[in-house]
Amino acid sequence: MAQLIHEFIVEAAAAAAMAPALACQGRTLRYGALADAVRAAAAMLLELGIGRGERVAVYLEKREEAVFALFGAAAAGAVFVPVNPLLKPAQVVHILNDCTVRILVTSADRLPALAGALTGCAALHTVIVTDAPGPCTLAGQRVLAWPAHPATGAASPAPHRRIDTDVAAILYTSGSTGAPKGVVLSHRNLVAGALSVASYLGNHARDRLLCVLPLSFDYGLSQLTTAFASGACAVLMNYLLPRDILAAVLAERITGLAGVPPLWIQLAQLTWPAGGTLRYITNSGGVMPAATLHKLRTGLPQVAVYLMYGLTEAFRSTYLAPDQLDRRPGSIGKAIPNAEVLVLRPDGSECDTDEPGELVHRGALVGLGYWNDPARTAERYKPLPPAPDGGPPLAELAVWSGDTVRRDADGYLYFVGRRDDMIKSAGYRISPGEIEEVIHASGLAGEVAALGVAHPLHGQAIVLLATRPDGAGAAALDARQLMAVCKATLPGFMLPLWIDIRHGPLPRNPNGKIDRKLLALELAPMFWDAVR
Repeated sequence: MAQLIHEFIVEAAAAAAMAPALACQGRTLRYGALADAVRAAAAMLLELGIGRGERVAVYLEKREEAVFALFGAAAAGAVFVPVNPLLKPAQVVHILNDCTVRILVTSADRLPALAGALTGCAALHTVIVTDAPGPCTLAGQRVLAWPAHPATGAASPAPHRRIDTDVAAILYTSGSTGAPKGVVLSHRNLVAGALSVASYLGNHARDRLLCVLPLSFDYGLSQLTTAFASGACAVLMNYLLPRDILAAVLAERITGLAGVPPLWIQLAQLTWPAGGTLRYITNSGGVMPAATLHKLRTGLPQVAVYLMYGLTEAFRSTYLAPDQLDRRPGSIGKAIPNAEVLVLRPDGSECDTDEPGELVHRGALVGLGYWNDPARTAERYKPLPPAPDGGPPLAELAVWSGDTVRRDADGYLYFVGRRDDMIKSAGYRISPGEIEEVIHASGLAGEVAALGVAHPLHGQAIVLLATRPDGAGAAALDARQLMAVCKATLPGFMLPLWIDIRHGPLPRNPNGKIDRKLLALELAPMFWDAVR
């Protein structure tokens, strides 16, 4: 059984070398060929001098070379760092410097924008470029074309020895303040996560999983690891419009599709044809609005819906089985296989039934901390409190998520809100999701975001942003309609002080979620201009 993340590919190739493994832009790679490509990428990196545990960054859209480089780095005994292709050069350089990347894999069309900024990356010695005509030199790095095989005249060095608790990957995720932080994940974390998710989704070798989320996002990377753990085929897609995803599901005979709430809101407005091969969809990265869930279930009656909760620091934490959707509306389910989820008070004691508390995750999926940031690591990765029977605390670290949840009498969890997103107004702590759900349920709006903006009397004022839904009559939406819905449903302290109707989708962060931090910055001056 695989203990290192790249061994999933090796084992699948040994079992069924001719089974489809990776599809991209009309080309399908079999498991035998994928295993060979990963070995070749590992050899390339070793010939270029990558050291044990050194970092290899991959700054590419979803394409074959991105997969070869990620898993090839792991096979070489290095650490892979997937960089979101939506990031700008300054953000990329921050990541390269933060974890002292030694080799960068990117594309010819991305290199010109990066070139000037790379002069500040002292540790970076080689850039491997796809679609490039040949080698050249930057100010401080050699540039080689993929595949880059230096003429050493000798056999490739042997891969560096690694064990399951060694670092396999660093995934950068936005924090509540400051620059992105790198979450350090071991081979054990990634392997355990893939096996756990594949088990409850029932993945198998006949599955075809459409990969539309960024591979730098733990949820996006999971589509690859889960597919390879099951011997399934991962279908890579860089989409422009939601309807492109629907077309790909049909054309590629997709059986599994993962998305985040803003994407599902858009996909729910499309007409899905009857029949088809899709057998399940999954949601994570936020709570799916009940109205969106209803539309999807109505349009896809034969498709199982898995509602999941996860955080990069622990990869995946909970899921709600499809047969519980009607019985447990709003629930994020129970802990995934091989994990335990606790609901704790600030003092570490366990919360009572239906008492809100912090979600704390323990088990094999708990990451190793934040790269080069012991202070933030100590805040989030902490020992569990002593056992209730007075025994010594468990000799392990757990992830304290910062998210507030409650557990019902049957052990099912319900998301209350992110600690960073909670609105604090007039002495009340208000979950944005509770306000947003009311608007979604009305069917009047497309996307919705409730935010807190600084207010001299209330601490924060509630501001609501909404977009018009697709379809006839959408142009009639105005703020008065939405305020009427709020007044009919919400208590006075939860009413927005200002509602802004916008055209088109709300801004996204690189992981496809609504960018609440950017919106909050934009809204501060606009809010005061509007209410004066």
